[in-house]
Amino acid sequence: MDAGARGTLAAPSRLSVIVPARNAAGYLPRTLPALRASLPAGSELVVCDDGSSDASAEIATALGARVVSTPRREGAAAARNRGAALAGGAILVFVDADVRVHADTLPTLLAAFEDGQVAAAFGSYDADPPRVSTVSLYKNLAHHFVHQRSRPEASTFWSGCGAIRADVFRAVGGFDAAIFGIEDVELGYRLREGGHGVRLVHAAQVTHLKEWTLGSWLRSDILERAAPWARLVRAGRGLPRDLNFSPADHAATLLTVAACAGTSAAVFDPRWMLAALLAVPAIVLDYPMLAFFARRVSVAFAIRAAALHLLHRLAGVTGFALGLLRPAPRAALL
Repeated sequence: MDAGARGTLAAPSRLSVIVPARNAAGYLPRTLPALRASLPAGSELVVCDDGSSDASAEIATALGARVVSTPRREGAAAARNRGAALAGGAILVFVDADVRVHADTLPTLLAAFEDGQVAAAFGSYDADPPRVSTVSLYKNLAHHFVHQRSRPEASTFWSGCGAIRADVFRAVGGFDAAIFGIEDVELGYRLREGGHGVRLVHAAQVTHLKEWTLGSWLRSDILERAAPWARLVRAGRGLPRDLNFSPADHAATLLTVAACAGTSAAVFDPRWMLAALLAVPAIVLDYPMLAFFARRVSVAFAIRAAALHLLHRLAGVTGFALGLLRPAPRAALL
C-alpha cells in the first residue's frame, strides 16, 4: 500500500487516536494492540509514520491502523498535525508510539470532557514501568510522581497521552512544528491563553516502554526540554506554577548549582569543597520523591535516583542557559 492510499481515512468518527511513529518497529507490536482494544466503536486509529527507515508503517498497517507516511523526517509535531488534518473525530487523542494504554486509560481520560469547560485533557506515566535500567526507571517514576502531585487544572499539555477537542485544536493552529521537544507544552500555553480549560487527569495512566541511556536522557533534558523551554520564556511565556516548577524545586536547583560551582572552585582553593554540602539540603527538599522511590522500588534505588536527580537539575540549568543564549533552530531538528 503506498503512502497516498494509507493517507485516505474513513468517514468521520467520534474519536480519532493519532500516534506519531519514528523507527518504532520495536514498540508498535507492544502498544497498538492494547490501544485498538480500548477504542470505542466508530473510532479511528491513525499512525503517522515520520520518515522511518524500519518497518514501522508495515507493522502498523498489519495491526489494523491507518498509516500516513512521509518520505523524510519532519518531527513528531508535524506528524501529529498531519494526522489531525485527516482525522474525522470530534476528539483527537495523541498517544506516543512507545506508550501502552491500560484498559481504562481512554475512558478515564475522555470522561474529563463531560465538563464543557474542558478543551483538553492529559494523563501521566504509571508507576510500573519496565525495569530495564536505573535511568529508565528513574525517568519514568519521576514523571509519574511529578504529574500525580500536580494540580488538575493544568497550564500545559502532554502529548504522550493527551486529548483535545478537534475544533479547538484547529482553531489554535495545532502543534508548532518549529518547536522540538516541548511542542505540547507550548500548545498548552496557547490553549490557556485562549481561555480553554486544560485538565490533568491523574487516573488516566499509561506504561512507558522507552529504554533510556544516560546519554539519551541527558541529551533530551538539555536539548529537547530545558533549552526550548528557555526560548519560550525568552519569547514572553513564563514558567508554569505546577509540575516540577514549585518553590521547593527552584530552591533545590539553586542549591545544586551552588554545590557544583563550589566544588569546581575547589580546584583553586580546597576550602570551597565545603560547598558540596549544599547538595544535602537539595536532597532533603526532594525527600517526598525519594521516599516514593524507596517505597516503590528500594532504598538502594532511591539513593541512586537522588544522584540522578541532582544531575537532572544541573542538566536543566545547562539547557536553560543554552536556550537563553542561542537562537532557536528553525530549519533542522535538534
